[in-house]
This record gives sequence, C-alpha cells and structure tokens, in this order.
Amino acid sequence: MRQLGEIVLPLILPTLIYFGYVLYARARGAQETPDMPWVWLGAAGGLLLGVTFLALALLGGASPSEVYQPAKVVNGTVQPGEFKPGGSGPSGNVPSANGSGN
Repeated sequence: MRQLGEIVLPLILPTLIYFGYVLYARARGAQETPDMPWVWLGAAGGLLLGVTFLALALLGGASPSEVYQPAKVVNGTVQPGEFKPGGSGPSGNVPSANGSGN
C-alpha cells in the first residue's frame, strides 16, 4: 500500500486530473476536447514523483545516528520495531558481520 501512495499515485495523478477535466468539459457541452498531452502528463508525473521522493528523504525516517531495533515477540505479545539512539559500526550497538557485536 505504501508503494501505491509514494510511487504509483504521483505518477498517475496528473493523468487522472486530466481525465477529470475532460469529463467535466464534456458534461458542460464542449464540442471537442484536445488531444492527450502525453509529454506534459509524463513530465508532470515525473516531477511530482521527484518531489515526493525528495520530501520523504528530507522529512521522513530517523536520523542516521539512530539504530533500528526490529519487532520482537515477548511473552506472546508482538512489540513493534523502533529506532533507538546509538552508534553505528563496531563501537556502537550494531553487530558486525560475524554477529559478535565488536
């Protein structure tokens, strides 16, 4: 569902708006509707997708110094994952490739 909102919707939103405009124009009695402006719709969709990705990169997520603790089951209850302050690499809370933590 997240991919739909972050990738698909920004790409198809300009086309949906255009189709809505064409339906509205026909309902108001327009004789002819213009040809489909594929280049402009594609460019607008790509621009909207880029703005969405930029906004997610700047406004979403945790800071680079935080460590993600995955979800776990404790006494039959699922505790959701969370970000905790911590270092990175061998001196922090992140285990190394061999799993030893140092």
